[in-house]
Amino acid sequence: MDVIEFFRALAALAFTLGLIGLAAWALRKYGPDAIGRAIATRQDRRLKVVESLALDPTRRLVVVSLDGEERLVLLGEGHLLDWTPKPAALAPAPSPVAEPEPVA
Repeated sequence: MDVIEFFRALAALAFTLGLIGLAAWALRKYGPDAIGRAIATRQDRRLKVVESLALDPTRRLVVVSLDGEERLVLLGEGHLLDWTPKPAALAPAPSPVAEPEPVA
């Protein structure tokens, strides 16, 4: 094997490894995750996960905020339980207003 052919093979290997490295860098920078990161940086999102709690390996409690209203969602086992507190349960009961007595 001639020395020139050895350097040619070495240069081809370096070029191939460089292309693989360039492709890996491009996928990290512009791949499918980049689209998700670009969307996540927007501040005008309506839906936000406030908190999440794993109950066991198959079930999870998630507090979700949608347009400023929070909901508790139970996820897992192929079921979805959406629990939203009734507005009356959140607000204190209105106090009875004394009606004026009729004048005779």
